[in-house]
Amino acid sequence: MEKIMLVDDAAFMRMMIKNALTKSGYSNFVEAQDGAEAVKKYAEEKPDLVIMDITMPNMDGLQALKKIKEGDASAKVVMCTAMGQESMVVDAIKSGAKDFIVKPFNAERIVQTVNSIFGK
Repeated sequence: MEKIMLVDDAAFMRMMIKNALTKSGYSNFVEAQDGAEAVKKYAEEKPDLVIMDITMPNMDGLQALKKIKEGDASAKVVMCTAMGQESMVVDAIKSGAKDFIVKPFNAERIVQTVNSIFGK
């Protein structure tokens, strides 16, 4: 069973993503509310996929992505970004992100992205 880590400083965004994925059969989730917590929990939990916001307090998603990839080059990370942050998306892809989802996102796009990463 795939373990997915949801990282966003907004609890309602984590809940929206979790709800969309739960309806598609995913049920094993780990949550973090900022980049620093995500890096720590990634090392402890070893999730199969991370879905992470870019703009967060303490440590942003790009910094966390780089730290996670330093510790695990094979880490699968999808970044979430608000409209108009295209330069951050480019940085994220260059830093090893597998894909990105633009907010506000729809449930279908989240499920499609996760399914394609898991080869479903």
